[in-house]
Amino acid sequence: MANHLDLEEQEQIDQLKHFWNTWGNLISSVLLLVFGSIAIWNGYQFWQNRQSMQAAALQEELNAAIRAKDDAKLEQAFKDIRDKYASTQQSVQAGLLASKAWQDNKNAAKSEEALLWVVQSGADEGQKAIARLRLAGLLLEKGAYDDALKQLSAPVPPEFEAIVADRQGDIRILQQKPAEALEQYRKAHDKLGAYPEFKRLVAFKLNALGFNPDSTAVASSDKGGPG
Repeated sequence: MANHLDLEEQEQIDQLKHFWNTWGNLISSVLLLVFGSIAIWNGYQFWQNRQSMQAAALQEELNAAIRAKDDAKLEQAFKDIRDKYASTQQSVQAGLLASKAWQDNKNAAKSEEALLWVVQSGADEGQKAIARLRLAGLLLEKGAYDDALKQLSAPVPPEFEAIVADRQGDIRILQQKPAEALEQYRKAHDKLGAYPEFKRLVAFKLNALGFNPDSTAVASSDKGGPG
C-alpha cells in the first residue's frame, strides 16, 4: 500500500512539474508584474509625499526671500525648487509667486522667465492659464502684441475664457483692429453672466466701440416675446 501511495505521489509530483515547466515562467512573470507595480506605486507615493514636503520647505525659503526683498535668495530658492522638485504643486506656486515678486520689483525679464516655466512645466491647467494671462500682460506692456496673442491662443479651462477674450480685445485695440476687438469683447461679455462687475467693465469697452450689449439683449427679448 505504501508503495502504491508513493507511486501516486510521484505521479502527482511529475504532473506538477510538467505544469510548472509549461506555465510557471508565465505565472511568475505576471505575479512579478503585479506585485512589482504595487511596490513601484507605493514607492512612488512615498517619493511624491517626500518630494512635496521637501518642496514645501524650499517654498517657505522663497516666501521668506520675498518678504525680505532679497533677490539673490529668491532666485536661488526658485532655482532649487524648479530643478529638484519640478513635478510638485509647490514648484508651480513658487513660479507664480516669484514672477509676481520680480514684477513688483520691475524685473520683467525674470518675471517672464518664471511665468514661461509655469506655462511649459505646470500640470494644473488653471495655474497655467493664470501664468499665460500674466505673461500676456507683461508682453503687452512692452508692445510684443503678437507674442501676447500667442500666449492667449492656447486652450484654457472654461472659467478663464471670458478674461482671455477680454485681454485679446485689449490687444486688438492696441493693434488698431477695432472689429476684431469688438468680437472678443462680445465673447467676453457673453461669458460673464456670473460676474456682473466685470461684465459692466466689458460693456463699457463695447460702448466705446459703438456697441450696446444691453440694447441687443432687450431686442432679442422683445423678438422672442408674444406679439
